[in-house]
Amino acid sequence: MTVLTHQTAAPTKAPGRPAALPAQLTTTVPREYVHRASLAEVFLTGCRRREGTQFALTGQWPRAHTFFTSGDGLSHTPMQAAETIRQVGLLLAHTQFGVPLGHQFLLHDMEYSTDPDQLLIGPRPTHLDLEADCTDLVWKKNRLARFAMHVRIRRQGHLAASGSGHFTCIAPATYRRLRGETHTAHRPPHPRPAPLTPQLAGRTHPRDVVLTGTGRPTSWLLNADTRHPVLFDHVGDHIPAMVLIEAAQQAACALTAPRTFTPATATTIFHRYTEHDPPCQIDATPTPGTTKEAAHITITGSQNGHQVFSTQLTGRLS
Repeated sequence: MTVLTHQTAAPTKAPGRPAALPAQLTTTVPREYVHRASLAEVFLTGCRRREGTQFALTGQWPRAHTFFTSGDGLSHTPMQAAETIRQVGLLLAHTQFGVPLGHQFLLHDMEYSTDPDQLLIGPRPTHLDLEADCTDLVWKKNRLARFAMHVRIRRQGHLAASGSGHFTCIAPATYRRLRGETHTAHRPPHPRPAPLTPQLAGRTHPRDVVLTGTGRPTSWLLNADTRHPVLFDHVGDHIPAMVLIEAAQQAACALTAPRTFTPATATTIFHRYTEHDPPCQIDATPTPGTTKEAAHITITGSQNGHQVFSTQLTGRLS
């Protein structure tokens, strides 16, 4: 199945007018298929089945994204690769495996690795060719219930990033039973504590910082602004997975400051839903293998005494 290849009849050429536009034009896939509210946050442009459960996709990263751009404006961030991988999983589930719109997805884990040289921003938007392999498909009553996916993201033939994840597809009625009152609970806005300084968190704007200090050098509290136009693109009853991965990266930056930590790989396991309340504590610990040039860091998030996620990060120190 091809997603978003619009076929239009070529208009008749009028005297004195330019030639007709080509019949095939490029645009993004429908935002609903990747669970985004804003068209600007859709990074996939097409999809076709190659063979069995292998797919070829195309995408594009903008040159000046408000969030997924490095502080110096020269590179795409690894988080943009992570978000693109997430979108691939949702798109394939809806368009290739028949999961209805309105179903929820539980992301059990995600890992990704990136090549910093292939994340550099060029003179034009970054066009992507992606390969996706889906495995471990589990069907219940002719409906996809679970699957795994591995994605490779190429830029002009060079591997820019790769990653994988495991998803569970949840019908609306099942999700309501699973989440109970949390699914519809009304949360009045809370005053947001002062976040870390952007420089400490590896960010340039206070709005993008998702941590606040605790007075301990290896521990912070999750402090994400739910009005953020990218991290909270749409209303949800729990903290999105991408926010937690971003929190892990910011914790690694704060732990290694004043040196600059540039993340390259991340492996995250999501143990349970992270609720908007009560506070979620983020802890970071250097792990064996950390050197003067590279850092290996373990980040965990805990809420109500239970671990909600854990991330293993590696990155370059400068």
